[in-house]
Parts: sequence; structure tokens; C-alpha cells
Amino acid sequence: MIRVVLADDETMIRAGLRAILTADPGIEVVGEAADGAEAIALVGEHRPDIALLDVQMPGTGGLEATAAIIAGHPATAVVILTTFSEDAYIARALSGGASGFVLKTGDPRDLVAGLHAVAKGGAYLSPEIARRLIAELGAVGTAGRMSRGAAARERIDRLTERERDVLALVGEGLSNEEIAARLGIVPGTVKVHVGSILTRLDVRNRVQAAVLAYEAGLVRGGPPSAAG
Repeated sequence: MIRVVLADDETMIRAGLRAILTADPGIEVVGEAADGAEAIALVGEHRPDIALLDVQMPGTGGLEATAAIIAGHPATAVVILTTFSEDAYIARALSGGASGFVLKTGDPRDLVAGLHAVAKGGAYLSPEIARRLIAELGAVGTAGRMSRGAAARERIDRLTERERDVLALVGEGLSNEEIAARLGIVPGTVKVHVGSILTRLDVRNRVQAAVLAYEAGLVRGGPPSAAG
């Protein structure tokens, strides 16, 4: 059972989110908050698997709550609810260690799929958000892309050859099971490799690792829509 604390300052939206989540027999909403401070307190009380946070809330917003939850309760993953008009927040939340980004106006199935992916230790970007992030990365000037690419390649040089193989497949959005099948190894070994990759690259989660793989040229396309 995936235990979730959800936070949004709009009562109707919280009710809608609760209805979507509780329709899945594998998800339980253990707490609801109207702002980030209340969400932080509920996470401390219930120790959920996931905190689902609106990016903008009065008082303590989603970004501040994300930082506090990850620092104080690292076993709780954070998934951010956002809109098309909040692209700048995506990059900030990504750097802050959020594991998922879901559009409020997206398909409810994306939200459920995202929570399941994150609960398995993976990461998730709604397809629309992934495309926007790819476009943002692609919009960087040639000099900027070369600089970022060189920096990413330098960091990836820290990895073993097998770890680079795994990272490339993480960048394609494959789950641990899919990576294991592709490389002919067991999922437990993939999990060990992924943990080592995150440590060696000094990144917090698979989304950050996937973006780094994209910038280094390990994968074509862009960051994953889902990575379990």
C-alpha cells in the first residue's frame, strides 16, 4: 500500500485528488494539508511513502516544503503538482530533489502511474512536462549546450562502463526490471548500480541522473516520462 500525504490550498482540488488516488486500491491518503507547513507536520506524523505537493501554496509553498521534507524525512519521496505556467518551478524542484512532476490538468492516470513509479524508488515526469523540459534544455544556446555537455561528460567519466550502460537506460525511462532484461542481469544488481550511480554523480534521484545522461549525450531524446 502506497501511503500519501497530499497538500493543496484549494479544497475542491484536494477532494478531486483524494477521489482519484483512493480509487486505486494500492493507494491510501493518510493526511491532507492546505499549505506546506501543515504538509511537513503531517509527514512527520504519518511518515508516508509520498508527499504530493502543490507547487504554489500560501505561506510555506511546495518548494520550501519539498526541501524540508527531503532533509527531515528522506524516506518520504516528493511528487510536485504543477501547471504549464510554472516551468521555472520545475527546474527548482528538480534540483531540490523532488522525484516526480505531474500536471494538474493532465490525465488522472498519469498521477496514479507517477505515484506507483516513485513508490518503487523511481521517478516520474508527466509526458507534457518531459517535453517542456526537453525543449528548455534544447533552447540553451550552442555555447551553453557545449558547456553543460562537457560538464556532464566529465561527471559521467567517474562511472564504470557498466554503470554508464545502466545510466543510459535510466535516461530512456526504463524500470529496473526492464534494464535487467536489456542487460541480462538481475534487478537487484541494477538497483545496486543505480545507487552507486546516484552517489558517484552526486544527484538525488533518477530524474536528475536522466537529465545528466541526456546532457552528456548518452541518450537521444530527453528525460524520462517514467522511470521505475
